Amino acid sequence: MSQRPGFPIKLSNTGAGTGAGKGTATARKVPAGATAPAGQKPAGTQPKAASAQVSGLGLDSGAVRARMVRKLAEQGVKDPRVLDAMGRVERHCFVETALANQAYEDTSLPIGLGQTISKPNVVARMIELLCQDVPGKLGRILEIGTGCGYQAAVLSHVATEVYSIERLRGLHEKARTHLRPFKLHNVHLIFGDGMLGYPKGAPYAGIISAAGGENVPQSWLDQLAVGGRLIAPTVTPAGHQALVVILKTAEGFDRQVLEAVHFVPLKSGVA
Repeated sequence: MSQRPGFPIKLSNTGAGTGAGKGTATARKVPAGATAPAGQKPAGTQPKAASAQVSGLGLDSGAVRARMVRKLAEQGVKDPRVLDAMGRVERHCFVETALANQAYEDTSLPIGLGQTISKPNVVARMIELLCQDVPGKLGRILEIGTGCGYQAAVLSHVATEVYSIERLRGLHEKARTHLRPFKLHNVHLIFGDGMLGYPKGAPYAGIISAAGGENVPQSWLDQLAVGGRLIAPTVTPAGHQALVVILKTAEGFDRQVLEAVHFVPLKSGVA
């Protein structure tokens, strides 16, 4: 595996990115995942860092996160690693204060620049697909479309390293601000061209995208490790978006088309 760059990473403004907004998906039951790694805190507990409270709103984030996790389990999310990670990350820290009361509802919320934070069920669903058939922690993950930083924070609890790239500078800076108090040293934020991936960090055990195009960029497939999974919304021949899972094998790629979804279009260029 190639040597990883240091953090924080500083890139030039060349290249492009992804339309980094988040989408929605229909809940779908998935097979149970591997058991949670030893030593993890149960879902709903406070993270070690950034135990921020929303003053004046009467929001008990520990209790509402636990309730959110129970709802996710009822909706079909089974992997204990994913449920634990969803319970650890304080979603209200990634949205505007005026929207904090809605932070733990299963709904997308605006985060600025025409983008949204995905529904908790969508985040959990896609990460569970990424974790499928992988015992223990995932290896190095590439996230296309950082957005407000919430999904990167969740990924940090199921992967050894997370490289997250965002094409919109305003969101890139917002994500840095949101994530800084959590001190997640395995999360690396990059401002640049998501369509090109990030070859300096490759190969990746998994790639997850928050924007969908006509095709999965070849750069992503090239940077995916053998045995790795790629989860992304892709436009089908019928003209609709669907969630696609691509497994890279020694012989090529196995592709599985799942449920219909609605994400922002995959775009090139930074802004």
